[in-house]
Amino acid sequence: MAARFVKMAVIYLALGVGMGLVMGMTQSFALAPVHAHVNLLGWASLALVGLVYHAFPAASGTRLAHVHFWLHNLGLPPLMIALALLVTGRPALEPVVGILSIVVAAGVIVFVVNIWRTVPGSPASAATAVGRSAARPVAAP
Repeated sequence: MAARFVKMAVIYLALGVGMGLVMGMTQSFALAPVHAHVNLLGWASLALVGLVYHAFPAASGTRLAHVHFWLHNLGLPPLMIALALLVTGRPALEPVVGILSIVVAAGVIVFVVNIWRTVPGSPASAATAVGRSAARPVAAP
């Protein structure tokens, strides 16, 4: 999973840099919010997620990691298209932007839950460990 997130991150990096170049060359910055979101939700966030999953492989092997990957990467591209259309004068797309934002935010929430459940030292993982140790039979002295 770590590699999948990093590979998607570099695609968003290329898109964000490309957008920035085009905006700079044309001196048209109407899509600056889209450029910022591609770079932050795409490149920066997914690169960091990939590094977190690399550092904590138990978290990357969960179903939650896969759900996060698909929510984020199926939600973000259409969100960026809808946002581009919204900021260039199509206000009817505001509800679409809202719904797609919720999809991406849901992916982020799934990531948070996954990390709290699987990374050692987090309260949820500690409670799970305590529950496991309590369930083990105690050896007689």
